[in-house]
Amino acid sequence: MCGVDNAPSMSNDVDTTSTWSSLRHAHFRALWQSGSLYFVGNFMQTMAAAWMMLELTGSSFLAALVQTAVFLPMFLLSLPAGVLADITDRKRLMLAALALQAVAGSLLALLLFVGVGGPVALLFFVFVSGSCTAMMSPAWNSTVADSIPREELPQAITAVAIAYNAARALGPALAGGVYALVGGTWNFVLAVAGSLLMLQAIRRWPPRPHPPSRLPAERMWGGMMAGLRFARHSQTVLAQLVRTVAYSGAGSALWALLPVIGQSQLGLGAAGVGLLMGCMGAGAVGAGLVIGRLRASAGLEGLVAGGCVLYAFVMLVAAFSTQKWLVYPALGLGGAAWMAVMSTFNTATQTSAPLWVRARALAMHTLCALGSFAICSAFWGALSDITSLSFALSVASLCMAAGLLLARPFPLRMGEAEEVTLATRWDDYFVAAEPDPEDGPVAVEYGYRVRAEDADAFLDTLSRLRAPRRRDGATLWRAYRDLSDPSRFVERFIVASWADYLHQRSRSTLANQELEAKLRTYLLPGEVVSVGHFIAER
Repeated sequence: MCGVDNAPSMSNDVDTTSTWSSLRHAHFRALWQSGSLYFVGNFMQTMAAAWMMLELTGSSFLAALVQTAVFLPMFLLSLPAGVLADITDRKRLMLAALALQAVAGSLLALLLFVGVGGPVALLFFVFVSGSCTAMMSPAWNSTVADSIPREELPQAITAVAIAYNAARALGPALAGGVYALVGGTWNFVLAVAGSLLMLQAIRRWPPRPHPPSRLPAERMWGGMMAGLRFARHSQTVLAQLVRTVAYSGAGSALWALLPVIGQSQLGLGAAGVGLLMGCMGAGAVGAGLVIGRLRASAGLEGLVAGGCVLYAFVMLVAAFSTQKWLVYPALGLGGAAWMAVMSTFNTATQTSAPLWVRARALAMHTLCALGSFAICSAFWGALSDITSLSFALSVASLCMAAGLLLARPFPLRMGEAEEVTLATRWDDYFVAAEPDPEDGPVAVEYGYRVRAEDADAFLDTLSRLRAPRRRDGATLWRAYRDLSDPSRFVERFIVASWADYLHQRSRSTLANQELEAKLRTYLLPGEVVSVGHFIAER
């Protein structure tokens, strides 16, 4: 639903079957088709708004601010939207967002038709439309994941990414043609039509009731904190998110300044600027067709490094060349690099997120990618106004190359199946009377009596439980040695309430279970793990 190819993937192996095999599934095909039309409408609206702003004001900063108005809502709303998608009815959420987007687009078109829509109205309604997209994006992407068998999710990623980038190529080109033939306002009308078509497709989608659960319902604030805590303490997810912020922030310069490149550097009109964006979209589509083979041959880090270097080179070409025959193919290569790198980050993020936090992981990826994109688009536009177009793109190119230094502290890795598959937990909490859900904080203590010769190996294994405990809900975690009994070790962690503890238990994965099983192999003969629960007295 957003400019980062947010399709799900749950496989660590590259699948060599056809990209289009996922379209055999009717539910996925309906989402893919309606999403494709929605993407086209959104890109037509963005292109028309940026060009209209440039005509109305002549300001590079305000033209770039259109991109900010489109994508800043992703920064502000993605995480709340992800929580809602995880804990509420996704279908109703998507329908409400699409209906509001259609109303906002209709009002903007009406104001422009009667001649009273200025720069402020343009930015406001584009921001409202972007907010609606932000609210429905995690729900839509999670629904895509539910509509396809697990083994075909890699193909679904590529199919959605191709649809998105085909829209990125086609939408601006169509917008330029519509702008030249019948006026820019009609682009907003066609964007409304795309929203209504998507709404109709979602209305036919079967409802997805939440299965009954004994757990207390998550609340908005707690759900947001749980998502952020998961990202902070999941080393794999954190690495992808940091790399995404850096790449998207530097790469946003080229997208945000394309109207200025077309007008000032190449002397193009609206149709020509649409063709520039179309070249980048076409390059991204081409990369989507071969990305599986590229990723298999170059590896994750090799693919990302090559994409960063290529994109930095393309920005330098766009900064200094006035030759259309050179800029057009260079932008095609830039679009291919953008698609290859961003889809790799996105796939790596999603393979590392279990079901309970899937929509929030998608939302955080979107938040990092498009939040960085929105903020940095405004920065690059302002820098271009203050200095020059060439200087701004040169600085962005250097930032893109510098992002390669993040590979060592934040290495890329796909999540393993056991890291996202939830384990079956026992129902016995070993308490005399279960407290109220809101009671807390709760201290949980596991006691182990370990063979002396295995103490170091035991502590090394136990330390690996720190991140999963914190990721799933613990606010504090420590391991202790009993001074009165050198063979006894205690693992103790704190959760904010009994409800949070229940949720933490439900989030344990097969990988966690394997670590716990390995800990038991170090116990003294005949010993078992002791469990204690303590609730704070007020």
